[in-house]
Amino acid sequence: MGRAAFSCRALFWVLRLVSWVWTQIKAEAHRDADSEPALASYLYSTVLSHPSLDRSLSFHLANKLCSSTLLSTLLYDLFLRSFSTHPTVLSAAVADLLAARHRDPACVSFSHCLLNYKGFLAVQAHRVAHVLWTQSRRPLALALHSRIADVFSVDIHPAARIGKGILLDHATGLVVGETTVIGNNVSILYHVTLGAQERWVEIGTQRSVMEF
Repeated sequence: MGRAAFSCRALFWVLRLVSWVWTQIKAEAHRDADSEPALASYLYSTVLSHPSLDRSLSFHLANKLCSSTLLSTLLYDLFLRSFSTHPTVLSAAVADLLAARHRDPACVSFSHCLLNYKGFLAVQAHRVAHVLWTQSRRPLALALHSRIADVFSVDIHPAARIGKGILLDHATGLVVGETTVIGNNVSILYHVTLGAQERWVEIGTQRSVMEF
């Protein structure tokens, strides 16, 4: 999932899309900070103080998932390194933001999804855990998996493969087993289990999963 997977032309268009979405997020955060001063400090620390989407997302995930023994600084470096060295991970995050904005009527803005959608955040953290899993850093991948389950009530095994354009609507109680493969542009509701009874589960592209 590294840079070799992208041609120069494809990488150019990915970076343009990332930049466009980030511009929208910052504009939305400015608007919300102006309309709700109580959130101004929060929006500054999570969005407006950062120069790029990967840094904002890394900061937000790190602060969501840290604990007294798994420090936010360690997690921030871990997330940022994954987003920086694996363009497909960051481009998938942008595709997920677009999916939420276009397919969920309750998603009022990109920044709302970035900051408040636990299904979105769980998938982004899972993708980093999956990178660690494929790098044979399995103890760290499993530690991150445990924190994702504790914080977001979303249990996705680090070995599970997930496409882009994913919408986890509500997300609570989702369980995804290690042999599960989920394609692109899939929407999944809450309290869904994939891979518990069947050893291999594959969900194709452009599907909606309400129960399984």
